[in-house]
Amino acid sequence: MNTTVSRGALWLEKLAPNAQRLSGLCPSVQAADGQVNGEAVRFIAVVPDANNHYPRAAKGEVGLLEGWTLAKVVSETVAADANSSMKRPIIAVIDVPSQAYGRREEAFGIHQALAGAAAAYANARLAGHPVIGMIVGKAMSGAFLAHGYQANRLIAFNDSGVLIHAMGKDSAARITLRTVEALEKLAATIPPMAYDISNYATLGLLSDLLNISNPDAPSESDLAQVKNTLQQAIKDARQDTTLKNRLGADNRRSSALVRERMKASW
Repeated sequence: MNTTVSRGALWLEKLAPNAQRLSGLCPSVQAADGQVNGEAVRFIAVVPDANNHYPRAAKGEVGLLEGWTLAKVVSETVAADANSSMKRPIIAVIDVPSQAYGRREEAFGIHQALAGAAAAYANARLAGHPVIGMIVGKAMSGAFLAHGYQANRLIAFNDSGVLIHAMGKDSAARITLRTVEALEKLAATIPPMAYDISNYATLGLLSDLLNISNPDAPSESDLAQVKNTLQQAIKDARQDTTLKNRLGADNRRSSALVRERMKASW
């Protein structure tokens, strides 16, 4: 994986080439207006910022500044389109290694910042904006919840550099009193514990899993595939603002059954 430019930054530029970044944002949140097959869309990515005011968020993590800034960008998009019959699609380009862990982050309310971002994405989806999450790298922990998980549709690259989980391997190993090697062995038999994208796909949360020849140096055919997939995802999202499409996989049968019984009891 490219060590000098994050996949989030790279794919933001590929999808909105030479587009001016929105002003007034913290450097670690970049947003640009572009097009997908002729339709105006807004792309948003969280990227590394070595000079971040909060060092714990210097490598692309989602912290206080990132959470509130994501909420600002998404909320302003919703407000700008309030009187429009056709709401702009919002595409979250996702490559986030974690939320920012630190005493200052906890003291200053990182939970509220990330909740604000998640709520903004949810509000946009419910207001009729097609919200698409495109996972090009890591989608870890609270960072993923804040940036992209509320999307109508989730698209991911079928690549070893794409990892999705609620907790990093080292942390999960400590919590479960295992070595990282033992954790990986166990996770291979339990899809929700696994980190790789192929296991995650069995949970039914993805609308598409794309085979990209080189996510760090995409070809023109790769870009065309991504744009066509985004176009279809936008079209599908306009038909349904809920997240019920995530319950269709075999590994979600119990989740669907619980919801049915709760609805009947309610």
